[in-house]
Amino acid sequence: MADENQPGSVPEAGKEPRLEPTPSTDANYSPPTRRITKRRRNIAISVVVLVVLVGGFFLWRYLSSYESTDDAQADVHLYPVSARVAGYVVRVNVDDNQWVEEGTVLVEIDPKDYEVAVAQAQANLSNAEATAQSLNITVPITSVNSSSQLTSTESDIENTKAGVIAAEKQLNAAHAQLEQAEANDVKAQDDLRRYKLLVDKREVAEQVYDQALAAARSSTATVAATRANESAAQQFVLQARSRVVQADANHQSAETGPQQVSSSRSRARAAIADVEEKRALLEQARLNLQYTKIIAPVSGEVNKTVVVGLNIQAGQQLLTVVPLDQVWVTANFKETQLKRMRVGQKAEIHIDSTGRTLKGHVDSIAGATGPLFSLLPPENATGNYVKIVQRVPVKIVLDPGENRDRQLRPGMNVVPDVYLQ
Repeated sequence: MADENQPGSVPEAGKEPRLEPTPSTDANYSPPTRRITKRRRNIAISVVVLVVLVGGFFLWRYLSSYESTDDAQADVHLYPVSARVAGYVVRVNVDDNQWVEEGTVLVEIDPKDYEVAVAQAQANLSNAEATAQSLNITVPITSVNSSSQLTSTESDIENTKAGVIAAEKQLNAAHAQLEQAEANDVKAQDDLRRYKLLVDKREVAEQVYDQALAAARSSTATVAATRANESAAQQFVLQARSRVVQADANHQSAETGPQQVSSSRSRARAAIADVEEKRALLEQARLNLQYTKIIAPVSGEVNKTVVVGLNIQAGQQLLTVVPLDQVWVTANFKETQLKRMRVGQKAEIHIDSTGRTLKGHVDSIAGATGPLFSLLPPENATGNYVKIVQRVPVKIVLDPGENRDRQLRPGMNVVPDVYLQ
């Protein structure tokens, strides 16, 4: 066709020849081949631009669907294992970096001293229990004795008062007898004097005088005897009255019986409290004996600083257990990356050391930026303040079974991607 349109060719019959523009006649003339090439080039450029725009759009959509940071590390709570009692280490049952299960005996301390302490505490408890039992038995005995003693002293008071009355009556009788004897003695002495005059005048026989003399002497002796009886009766009265005073004192002492019973009960309660104290000391001694075996608080790998033969003190750290099954990721995202980040969003964790990718989810977002938890937090109230984008710690927890081989270790660098959709 190009050949047909070339100049100098013979036109077909019945058709007028078409004049083609020539470089000499049209300045805008371009060959058809160049026009086709140019059109194809424009189409290709348009397609490329369209592909770039579409790819850029989808790339933007993909890149804006997640947030990522390389400021992230694996983290875990380290469990320090310390001794609760002092002693001499006789056995260490684990090596460094050995995996142990929860409850495994890690270190053993010499238990002999603590076994002796348990035996002593047991003996003290038995002694306290015996004392408490004895005092509990004494309480009712003291109560009965106090009651009977009070009744007995009341009866003694009545008896001694009756004895005083009887003694006073005996004293009165003795005094009356003395008066009678003295009256008889006066009469006998008068009779003796009269008979003496009569016998001197020989008006009566000597025999009558002798009888009067004997009667006078007898009355004098009777007076002396009755006076002695009166003195004895007075002593009996004094003794009876002293017995009344003693009976009153005994009664007052017996009236303190309720206080004595209360005191006895207080001693019994104190003995019971002492039993509880001794029982607590025994329990503490048994606990100390149990503490001679130091066990693993959780399952994990062990790092130890203890050896056999070491004398340790209570509270001294001996081992550290790293629970690799509880590892999580602490990712320090920029504050500008948290706009659409929420708890529960899915995440992928890329491990630098192994190249593996683990799955997880956002567990929590810290309540403050990282520098605020440092020893010397920043103080922005200065004249040369420069605004710096802060980072906020985000806790990412692995899904169950992701770290089954425990290859993710605390402190490792990771790159987490949190998907915001």
